[in-house]
Amino acid sequence: MSPKNRILQYSLAINEALHQTMSRDKRVFLIGQGVKSPWYVGNTAKGLLEKYGTERVIDTPVSENGITGAAVGAAIAGMRPVVVHPRMDFMLYALDPIINEAANWYYMTGGKSTVPLVVWGIINRGGEQAAQHSQAIHGIFAHIPGLKVVMPSTPYDAKGLMAAAIQDENPVVFIDDRWLYQSEGHVPTELYTVPIGKGVIRKKGTDITIVAISYMAAESLKAAQELEQAGISAEVLDLRSAKPLDQELIIRSVSKTKRLVVADVGWKTGGLSAEVAALVAEKLGTDLKKPLQRVALPDIPAPSSKTLEAVYYPRSKEIVKAVKKIFQ
Repeated sequence: MSPKNRILQYSLAINEALHQTMSRDKRVFLIGQGVKSPWYVGNTAKGLLEKYGTERVIDTPVSENGITGAAVGAAIAGMRPVVVHPRMDFMLYALDPIINEAANWYYMTGGKSTVPLVVWGIINRGGEQAAQHSQAIHGIFAHIPGLKVVMPSTPYDAKGLMAAAIQDENPVVFIDDRWLYQSEGHVPTELYTVPIGKGVIRKKGTDITIVAISYMAAESLKAAQELEQAGISAEVLDLRSAKPLDQELIIRSVSKTKRLVVADVGWKTGGLSAEVAALVAEKLGTDLKKPLQRVALPDIPAPSSKTLEAVYYPRSKEIVKAVKKIFQ
């Protein structure tokens, strides 16, 4: 297989983005818990410590607020830190430096000072990790002015969005999902970027639009294949960014199909699916043929048993069910 056609795992695509950006720019460094232990953050940090040393790959104590605050300060001072939170739940300890400082700094200085910071949170849902280790809280960060929020679903986008986030002049929250780490896909060898705020059509269709993000984009493609056998042509949109939202892509597709299902990895109330639903209502009014459907987590904490997890986390079958409800 030629380098241009090679297949790479999602976690290794992130690893390659880090290697290549750190090689090109000495201002880039990785900081966070477990970065010296590849298994702790998947294979995403593989080989970085050996190549770049402890000054640029900084394994830290358990102090999410302190680590993130230090990274914000380093970014303001001209560095390009990537601060990783191996369990996104505990990014909540770092809300003050992320929201009060990093998100506001560029605005408050009248554009004279930037914060080129990547805050990298990993969703660890499933695996009987229960409520405090399984939360997808991207909706919190998408609510905040001054933050960009990206959520790739493929190895290609994982590499390209990580590179774009590192190159951005202001804070980007990069969120991925461990359920994607073993997925494989085409990834070019060279360094490239995927534009932040631009979604993509994963599958063209004419009957209904499925808008999804992160792991649910992959599940939506599975659902679309099953729906095809039932005679329903679904167009699948992968948002890739929770903020800024690719409004033009969503409205263009829904204007064509007149039907919509939104699939999110987070909770239903006040989440990304609600934002997409509100956007469509605002722009298209009553132009839909049937009321839209949302597929998201129920508004309860994550359970800790495998039996309950199987019911709690929506997959392709829930998306298929939502689509078929619209066509009843």
